[in-house]
Amino acid sequence: MVTGKIHSVETMGALDGPGLRYVLFMKGCPFRCAYCHNPDTWAAPAAMEKSAHEVAEDVLKYREFFEAAGGGFTASGGEPLMQADFLGQLLQILKSSGIHTAVDTCGYVDITAEIERVVDLADLFLLDIKHLDDTRHKELTGRSNDKVLNFLNFISQKGKDINIRIVLLNGYTADEDYLKRTAEFLKSYPTISRVDLLPYHTLGVGKWRALGIPYRLDESALLRPEQKEKARQIFEDAGFNTTLQ
Repeated sequence: MVTGKIHSVETMGALDGPGLRYVLFMKGCPFRCAYCHNPDTWAAPAAMEKSAHEVAEDVLKYREFFEAAGGGFTASGGEPLMQADFLGQLLQILKSSGIHTAVDTCGYVDITAEIERVVDLADLFLLDIKHLDDTRHKELTGRSNDKVLNFLNFISQKGKDINIRIVLLNGYTADEDYLKRTAEFLKSYPTISRVDLLPYHTLGVGKWRALGIPYRLDESALLRPEQKEKARQIFEDAGFNTTLQ
């Protein structure tokens, strides 16, 4: 029996897909993002393990809340697609029960049969675009963006509903020219229904310190209010439904 390595659960999440959602935070991640606010999810060992049926049983307790609020289930992390076999089993159960499902992912995966199954089953993908420039992407995450962009192409070709997430970070992703280029790039993907802009914050710094991991950023990465508003305007002008979180 395949089990999932679980970090934690949020039963009334309001930021990870439409409506109120059951958010399952899974362990393991291929990236080491400079601004990650969940570094405690990076490594998979010493995790709570549950079967897909056990998780689904807990999710279905909240069915009435989902129906009232237009919500559902979101797999997050860490990187949930690192556990694609388990996730596919879980999504199959929830889909058969009529639950709306979303996957919050960095998209750094090879397109295997297990990944394709997850893609076919999920209703929505919340895809993080860390940076379009490969060199800058490596600086931020430690990895290339080639698999991320390939995954974006794949889920778009599958006709999947996509919300793009972009962390706004001075020195990397908050420059107006870069944001305009990103907005223009994303316009070629017709299944993108929304762009979520997430200004950089320092709420996760304490976790880095507690884990003994050096933190590379400082307050110069924070945005001014007018920068946040300008970023929102750029994507709205490009025709996107845009949120600023």
